[in-house]
Amino acid sequence: MATINDNYLKLKAGYLFPEIARRVNTFAADNPDASIIRLGIGDVTEPLPAACRQAMIQAVEEMGDRTTFKGYGPEQGYTWLREKIAAQDFQARGADIDASEIFISDGSKCDTGNILEIFGHNNTIAVTDPVYPVYVDTNVMAGNTGAVNDQGEYAGLVYLPISAENNFTAEIPSQKVDLIYLCFPNNPTGAVATKAHLQAWVDYAKANNSIIFFDAAYEAYITDPNIPHSIYEIPGAREVAIEFRSFSKNAGFTGTRCALTVIPKTLTAKAADGADVELWKLWNRRQSTKFNGVSYIVQKGAEAVYSADGQSQIQTLVNFYLENAKIIRQQLTTAGLQVYGGVNAPYVWVKTPNGISSWEFFDKLLQTVNVVGTPGSGFGAAGEGYFRISAFNSRENVETAMERITTRLSL
Repeated sequence: MATINDNYLKLKAGYLFPEIARRVNTFAADNPDASIIRLGIGDVTEPLPAACRQAMIQAVEEMGDRTTFKGYGPEQGYTWLREKIAAQDFQARGADIDASEIFISDGSKCDTGNILEIFGHNNTIAVTDPVYPVYVDTNVMAGNTGAVNDQGEYAGLVYLPISAENNFTAEIPSQKVDLIYLCFPNNPTGAVATKAHLQAWVDYAKANNSIIFFDAAYEAYITDPNIPHSIYEIPGAREVAIEFRSFSKNAGFTGTRCALTVIPKTLTAKAADGADVELWKLWNRRQSTKFNGVSYIVQKGAEAVYSADGQSQIQTLVNFYLENAKIIRQQLTTAGLQVYGGVNAPYVWVKTPNGISSWEFFDKLLQTVNVVGTPGSGFGAAGEGYFRISAFNSRENVETAMERITTRLSL
């Protein structure tokens, strides 16, 4: 008889966003006339930049001509895209990253889960709390955890609480951990990390032979010139960090799918016999075996991001969503709520009023003003009592949602 991966049975009843969808769909079915505004998931709403569209249209035309048709591309991504990423995203900021150390993929969500395949099951793993749920759930699926407790914490993980008291940046653990998940600008809190804070993490990782998984999916939203966009801006990071990035939130590729992972060739970890093994080689082997690469058409669209027009257009997109975040911050503050984030990130992290729970506030917003956000408890035990609101929506919807909350919601 076939058997299953029992680790899936450890997962909590529903992944956060499907549970939100279930509640919203139930409400919508019972209230068909309700005009629901969704400020929950981080999905973009504005059209792809014109430069990207034009490049993709041209690529489609090339696919219709035998002389320019493209079949299988390199699993690591086309060199012309990787070279532009290396030059403009990293080298221009003083980060010593070579094009050969960049792997093009179909999403950071995929890569942050798939990266576990090249690591053993005996690592001590640290995550922040609250945390992007994918980091935790993929470790559960991979068999790296024990059972979940009543607070939603899994045995075998080291939780690093982040709160207003520590500016939503995790403190360096007193114990030794092997794998560390860091996300800046942070999802869900919108916090950013200073160079000094990231340097402390790099120093810790070097002292403990640890590996940092650095999720920089929202780096384009950093407005403070003193905040690093990449962990490789920090001395020593090449020896301890893997960085994940995405075209989803800066160029609107959530439905188009293109991202990248950086693994420096100087990065190693231990084999069972104690030998040092280059992680670049393992990831290259994994991708070559299990991944056929992102389509030529999509990669041509991503390449256009680095053109002069593309850079201007994605900055316009980023500014649009940041203005949405500013509106959300200002209006919720006026309504008497305590808010964080939304300055260097497209998320506003809200303290729920009057001590009500995250899911109670979710239901209150949905049922009273027909606005959808994300309960903080869905991001971890320390997220209880908070709520995430996304700036990814049209200006009209953001302004309407804020008008409803400030005028119709009893807080």
